Amino acid sequence: MSHTLINPADTLERQNQKLLKIAETLMRRVEQSPSDTGMAYAQFERAALLEEEVRSRTLDLEQALDQLNLTHNELASANAATERARADLSNAIETVREGFALFNARDELVMCNSRFGKWMRDVHPKLLPGLSFKTYVKLVSRSSSLALPKGISPVTWAKRRMLHHRDKHAVFNTRIAGQRWLQVSEQRTTDGGTVILQTDVTDMMRLERRERDRLLDDQAQLIRATLDHLDQGVCIFDTHNLLAGRNQRLGELLALPLHHLTLGSRAGALFQLLQDQGQFPDPDAADTFHSWIARKENRVPLSFDVLIGSRALSAFAQQMPDGGFVISFSDVTIERTAARALAEANETLERRVAERTLELEAALADAERANASKSRFVAAASHDLLQPLSAAKLYMASLAEGITTPELQDRLDKATNALVGVEDILEALLDISKLDSGRVAVDVTDVALADILAQLGDELAPLAMQKGLDFRIVLPRATVRSDATFLRRILQNLISNAVRYTNSGKVLVGARRCGDNLRIEVHDTGSGIPLDQHQRVFDEFHRIVTPSHPSEGVGLGLAIVKRACDLLDHPLQLRSTTGRTVFSVTLPIVSPQKPDSPLPDQVLGPAIMAPAIVLLLENDTGLRKALTATLEDWGLEVFACSSEANALALLHEVDIAPDLVIADYQLNDGLLGSDAIIHLRQQYGRLPACLITANRAPEVTVLCSGIDVDLLHKPINPAALRIVLQRSLQSTQT
Repeated sequence: MSHTLINPADTLERQNQKLLKIAETLMRRVEQSPSDTGMAYAQFERAALLEEEVRSRTLDLEQALDQLNLTHNELASANAATERARADLSNAIETVREGFALFNARDELVMCNSRFGKWMRDVHPKLLPGLSFKTYVKLVSRSSSLALPKGISPVTWAKRRMLHHRDKHAVFNTRIAGQRWLQVSEQRTTDGGTVILQTDVTDMMRLERRERDRLLDDQAQLIRATLDHLDQGVCIFDTHNLLAGRNQRLGELLALPLHHLTLGSRAGALFQLLQDQGQFPDPDAADTFHSWIARKENRVPLSFDVLIGSRALSAFAQQMPDGGFVISFSDVTIERTAARALAEANETLERRVAERTLELEAALADAERANASKSRFVAAASHDLLQPLSAAKLYMASLAEGITTPELQDRLDKATNALVGVEDILEALLDISKLDSGRVAVDVTDVALADILAQLGDELAPLAMQKGLDFRIVLPRATVRSDATFLRRILQNLISNAVRYTNSGKVLVGARRCGDNLRIEVHDTGSGIPLDQHQRVFDEFHRIVTPSHPSEGVGLGLAIVKRACDLLDHPLQLRSTTGRTVFSVTLPIVSPQKPDSPLPDQVLGPAIMAPAIVLLLENDTGLRKALTATLEDWGLEVFACSSEANALALLHEVDIAPDLVIADYQLNDGLLGSDAIIHLRQQYGRLPACLITANRAPEVTVLCSGIDVDLLHKPINPAALRIVLQRSLQSTQT
């Protein structure tokens, strides 16, 4: 009910007043009412309830007042604590010996102590809370107490100061009036504010300057002592070209009246003394030096010589960082004297070298002419000697079948061996001459190794069988890169040496794969080569055991092997012990084949002839007759002709085509046997042919390979000729 009698929006005090007034009114009406109904009691009861509510509201009011008083007391305590903290902070900041200032995150001054900015009297009174940092910097930059560096305006200084303010931490020195220095340290706080400390470092700066001056004095004394102990004369000029210092050695070297060169003298005085009393060997040096000292900057280092009496001096001038320069003089009299003596000696030596060079050139020209003459002689002699030698061998071979008397057969064998020895010597001399000339043309091609070894086996098997040796050549399936002619000569010498110097046992030729290379090995069971002879066996005419017969060689075979291997870059190795010797040559493989189906070991021997018609073209009468006799002894029909024209006429007359053609490479009138073979094949088809020649040039080998013709070199080996003919005739029959 009370809620309908009062306004809830009123304060408790106002509501209590209304309730009390209502209660009094009701009580008064109860007391004045004459009615004896229950209305009076009801009004009394209502008044009692209102009084109770008044007491309750009064109690609430008292509690609210108490809480309000408590809060007011706590707020007063907090304000007092804040004031005390602020006072303590101010006292603490004031006790700091440096100038202290605090700016908030908005760059507004919060507080500062009395020392902050005290050295700037026109700025200090304006340092009040709320001052912006930018305004503070502007005030400082315009302060009369700030000693700005030379050339720096207040605006420029303020910009630089604001740049420092961007850093989280900055320390720098500032000079103020009265020769004082402040060190300013600026540090960011965690909330983005700024703390600035100003420290008076004047005493420290003065102490540092005194220490620096003392060090400079010490350094000056040290420099003075150093200059006086130098062997060079030194003079130092400042930026105004005035003499700032010199040592005693300068006067000794120049030997000049140096009373004019006192401290403060101009550099021009030194130049004048040098020009008057000295001499410049280089006429342009004086003007260059004068222009150099007159220049104010960008002087490049300068060197020149000057003569003072009998003394030669070398001068070196260089600019210093501050714009001054230093000049040093060194005594180079001994060096210059030695240089002149050396130059004179060089001139004499060069003259003698030139004279000796001319002599050597003349001697070299004579040697080259002699070598060329020797080569021409060897080539001509070899060709001229090989012709009759071939005829002699063929006649010997034809005689061998008709002699039955043992004594005559023995003599014939000795004569044949002698011819073989002469042939080997001629071939060796020809090879050595070619290899030593230095102008050997090599033709490196793909070479089927098995073909070369098969031919060599056919040639050397009879000699091995005659000596009772177990002679075996394992034919490898490999193609190597080499010069076919020189490779055949290398292997021929190695294998023939093994057969010649092995008296019993065996000779084995085989090949081993070594990566991308193939190593050909020649094994024999001869007496062996002593270790101290391993290098000497490759020298010319060196033989470990002197042969008892010329056919056993003159010591050129291994020399040829060594030179040919070096020329072709084929590594050559020798391993030898008592009773066993191995020579090996390593060759690069072109198209190695897998050893899944190796050729069987073969014991190579002589072939068997078959009847056939052979056309022989040979311009040398003796050799033609010898070849004819030999071929007829082998059961062959021979048409012997001296030229291509005679051969064509004879074949046309008898109207018979030959089974095989043997032609000399060099015929009469400059005609070639290879051309004759080509012409014969044009008329009679592809005839098997063999070209014989004493010319061992690589181009001849290439020519024969190009026209598919066998090649035999003079002097002709009857066994080799027989094998070639047998193989050619067998190919036509199949």
